[in-house]
Amino acid sequence: MTEATGKPAETGRFRPVIVMGVAGCGKTEVGSALARKLGAEFVEGDAFHPAENIARMASGIPLDDEHRAGWLDTIAAEVAGRTARGATVVATCSALKRRYRDRLRSLNPNLVFLHLALDRQASWNRVQGRGGHFMPSSLVDSQFADLEPPSADEAALRLNALLPVDTLVEQAAAFLSGRPGT
Repeated sequence: MTEATGKPAETGRFRPVIVMGVAGCGKTEVGSALARKLGAEFVEGDAFHPAENIARMASGIPLDDEHRAGWLDTIAAEVAGRTARGATVVATCSALKRRYRDRLRSLNPNLVFLHLALDRQASWNRVQGRGGHFMPSSLVDSQFADLEPPSADEAALRLNALLPVDTLVEQAAAFLSGRPGT
């Protein structure tokens, strides 16, 4: 396994990927586009929230560590199961805190994180402008309060979420392939 990239040297398959970041950063759009580019299976992390979590967030109540625990375990198990079947996986999950990423890595030690970074105002504008999602813009500040960007010792790439999706996918694919200039 090459440490700096998302690609195992011996198989040519990509390591499993989590597209992470605060609400409105573009996890679903970038993650699904990256999965198509890599020929990977896409896992939408929000689909694994229990009804209680969705109701809390829809009511403007941020999730705490206890409410996120089962959700993180479910995503970790889904990624691990698909990876064990030989699939390349791109999943989305806010993964805001280091301990959340560690929890995801507990079943998937080779995870690579793509952090879609943007500022509070851009996040708020995007969340405010989207329809049909349970996350209200009133929770944006709580997302930034919890955010612990990946450390240098984590297999992660920070990307500017304000760039076009095609550019983000190209940058992510280049990083995962170990191509220079990423």
